[in-house]
Amino acid sequence: MRAISRTPLALPKPPERAPEFGRESLIVCESLVRIYQTGSIEVQALQGLDLLVGAGEMVAVVGASGSGKSTLLSILAGIDAPTAGKARVGEWDLLGMSRGARVRYRRHTVGFVRQQTASNLVPYLTSRQVVELPMTAAGVKARTRRQRAGELLAALDVADCADRRPAQMSGGQQQRVAIAVALANQPQVLLADEPTGELDTTTSAGVFEAMRHVNREFGVTVVVVTHDPEVSGQVERTIAIRDGRTSSEVLRRTETGEDGDTRVIAEEYAVMDRAGRIQIPREYREALELTRRVRLALESDHVTIRNDPS
Repeated sequence: MRAISRTPLALPKPPERAPEFGRESLIVCESLVRIYQTGSIEVQALQGLDLLVGAGEMVAVVGASGSGKSTLLSILAGIDAPTAGKARVGEWDLLGMSRGARVRYRRHTVGFVRQQTASNLVPYLTSRQVVELPMTAAGVKARTRRQRAGELLAALDVADCADRRPAQMSGGQQQRVAIAVALANQPQVLLADEPTGELDTTTSAGVFEAMRHVNREFGVTVVVVTHDPEVSGQVERTIAIRDGRTSSEVLRRTETGEDGDTRVIAEEYAVMDRAGRIQIPREYREALELTRRVRLALESDHVTIRNDPS
């Protein structure tokens, strides 16, 4: 009887796993959803938002009232919790954090500056005392607290306000001190919700320059929610949110011409989410009379969109 050779079967290779979305980014939001229940009414503040922010970036988030930008910031700050999707800052999963983990996250990973200056400071504490307060809660030694507070107030150009209380300072000085408070425990991320909303144009420019300074000097990642086009125009990347999703981004770069003059080039891009959806700006839809259905055609190097006349 002849021996039968047995050749091992060639098993199919398992499909390669797609790289993790935003693996190299510090802040990652994927298909992020936040639903509020008001009585019998559900309000969808975020409807599948995608967002990536790299370590050391300074970005502005803009959008109309009710677009979801403040909800996004509250989730990143650990104040609110998402309903579904994915939200990560560094190693922290914001969807599955326990109460204790949330306290540690807010104490050490993120700093938060609110629009209302009165909400950021304590009326009866001096600037030095209020900057030391988060460090006291974190168990930092007194000598280290005092040194760190002095360094932050000096870096933000309010060292002369160290022994003043909020009522003895201008609005701009108060916001600079608020930034110092937010940076007290050396967070990775600084979040600011309309930080210049109560300030005049000149003071706003100074506060925004202070945030740019700490972004450069301390390497902290900065995310600013604002409706002020003057503010959003001072960062390299502006992210627009519409109807609970990221809709577009403006990227800015500095270019030097042949004559030696420098100029800022701003380019706007539509954002495609993980499901392949793109929000077409209203002025485009109206100009081309795009309504419920549109025709798509795949060309060699682009996609065309046309209205459906039927």
